[in-house]
Amino acid sequence: MANLDAKAGPPADPRARRVVWVVFVTVFLDLIGFGIVIPFLPLYVGTMGGSARTVGVLISCFSFTQLIATPLLGRLSDRVGRRRVILLSLAGNAASMVLFALAAKVNLLWLLFTSRIVAGATAGNISACQAAIADVTEGPARARGMGRLGAGIGLGIALGPALGGVLSELGAWVPPLAAAILALADLVAAAFVMPETLARRAEAPAPSARTSKASVFARRPLQVLLALYFCSFLLVSNLPTSLPLFVRDEFHWGKLETAWLFTAAGAIGVAIQGFAVERISRALGEMRSVVLGSLLCTIGLAGTAWFATPVPFVVSLGVFLIGLGIVQPMLASVASRLAPRARQGAVLGVAQSAGGLARTVGPTASGFLYDARGPSSPFAWSAAVAAIAVFLAAWLRGLDREEAPEPAAASARSDEAQ
Repeated sequence: MANLDAKAGPPADPRARRVVWVVFVTVFLDLIGFGIVIPFLPLYVGTMGGSARTVGVLISCFSFTQLIATPLLGRLSDRVGRRRVILLSLAGNAASMVLFALAAKVNLLWLLFTSRIVAGATAGNISACQAAIADVTEGPARARGMGRLGAGIGLGIALGPALGGVLSELGAWVPPLAAAILALADLVAAAFVMPETLARRAEAPAPSARTSKASVFARRPLQVLLALYFCSFLLVSNLPTSLPLFVRDEFHWGKLETAWLFTAAGAIGVAIQGFAVERISRALGEMRSVVLGSLLCTIGLAGTAWFATPVPFVVSLGVFLIGLGIVQPMLASVASRLAPRARQGAVLGVAQSAGGLARTVGPTASGFLYDARGPSSPFAWSAAVAAIAVFLAAWLRGLDREEAPEPAAASARSDEAQ
């Protein structure tokens, strides 16, 4: 196994800077549309006659279809290129937001479900963008690139809720329509400026010639990493269901206050992933950073479960978000290192699918816990999951480092020999 705490060299490809910034803009525009509508999803469901359980099932429908589709899209990106899969995902997102706007206009819950299913079925954008970064970077430059991608996500989520809160005053259907327009603009921009990063087929052997899919996913380090992905996404999947309901019921906050809370959450993500991740990676190494981030998640979530007054609750939420901002880009960087070059998209797609499984289980469980056990119970449950993530991160770091050479490095050596 490769030394996951090792400090590596400079970017592997002169296109790296351009690719990273194009990916940043792509996910920023994509996620600003996401942020416009998702924090208010429980409120949309409420106006259509649904409950907290309905919210959980709705979010899980998106995640279930994403669970099925993302590995397929990841493998497709290994065959036809990252760019085409990104464009397909953006087109699907635009179509889903049009359906969302129509559902809000005519007040139909089943149409809202349809929109989220369409969005989940085409949600291969993030894993394809991660694979594009992995194609052209190495070491801390890769961690920095994944951090920039995470910052684009965080910035979109930060600005989206504020924009959604303002637009909602014009009508419930206006925010999702604005999200659809942004998705179309993103599609057009990516079509013109997104380069293809996948090596030409003539330059590389077919994936099956290098390593089989079964042999890749049979390796213990990758299995533990996928479990970590599941836990980290299970933590974040709690928020869209429980957080808007919690602050509504406990603090009597409305749409505007909820929008600002999600904006602040996104700002924390931007600050950590955009400016701190590379420094933390260089100082601690990737897996030590994951352990640290998981510990912060545990502490923060325990605080949100314990406190029921605004200031300590928000502070605890901030600690959790700092930890999450450290963990997620580091996991993406580690996943790309453990993947053979010919299977970068497939491995990152399966990793995102592990997250999709968590997002399928998490929202439904959070909705049921919220109704059955009270507002703080989803946060207590998430704190227990974060503690498991600490154990998994420590286990992965402690695995025998000589179990096997890093697949990506071995593949590179094979390429040089040829």
